[in-house]
Amino acid sequence: MRELYPHYIEFRHVYKTFDYPVLVDVSFHVDPGETVAIIGRSGVGKSVSLAHIMGFLKPDQGQVIVAHTDITHAGESELRRIRKKVTMVFQSGALFDSLTVEENILFSLELREDYNAQNKEEVVNGLLHLVDLCDVKHYYPSDLSTGQKRAVAIARALAAQPECILYDEPTTMVDPIMSDHLAELMLRLKRQLHLTSVVVTHDLDLMRKVADRVVILHQGQVIYFGTVEGLEASDHPHIREFLAMDRVEIL
Repeated sequence: MRELYPHYIEFRHVYKTFDYPVLVDVSFHVDPGETVAIIGRSGVGKSVSLAHIMGFLKPDQGQVIVAHTDITHAGESELRRIRKKVTMVFQSGALFDSLTVEENILFSLELREDYNAQNKEEVVNGLLHLVDLCDVKHYYPSDLSTGQKRAVAIARALAAQPECILYDEPTTMVDPIMSDHLAELMLRLKRQLHLTSVVVTHDLDLMRKVADRVVILHQGQVIYFGTVEGLEASDHPHIREFLAMDRVEIL
């Protein structure tokens, strides 16, 4: 019988090395319904952490728990089962350029067996309403702004009815108004659908709005794991520097 772990996602002393150590003894966890932000400068292992959660990478050492299941040594069939529960919104949006917004969302519905031709349009309309993009249903990705593409990618991810969404830099290259919209959307999904989520971001304003807890990576190591309030009060020199740089950029 498969052991079920208490945390929805958990890294236990995870190590990963490519040409240099990328993750060094990384431990943190995400509970059901919680939003955890992973932050830090470029190249500290944020996206590599997401790749481990999705099973695209395996750790050199340590354990990776996803959907209450140890996937450290999972085969492809087990990972497919996990990926029905955990989906990822890529920074690029990863939409199909040759399909309309509606067709992109329908692509996810085709993977499910519990929809029929009658209710597919209702589901698409409902998802577009949820992300406030009802008027772009027949647009192609090339007609959309970067922020709109991210919102459509979120709608497409939701079509698969996941338990957990991973967001990779959702507000990068997005204007401030759309960034606020995406943050509000992520909060709405958490409240209405009780989704578990992990957000990789450089955007500390987004982190403050959506995160229950924060992981800070520095040189591949976790130097902070805790609440946003605790982060702001930290006297760790790298954390103070990181927060100060953000304030400089805002000014």
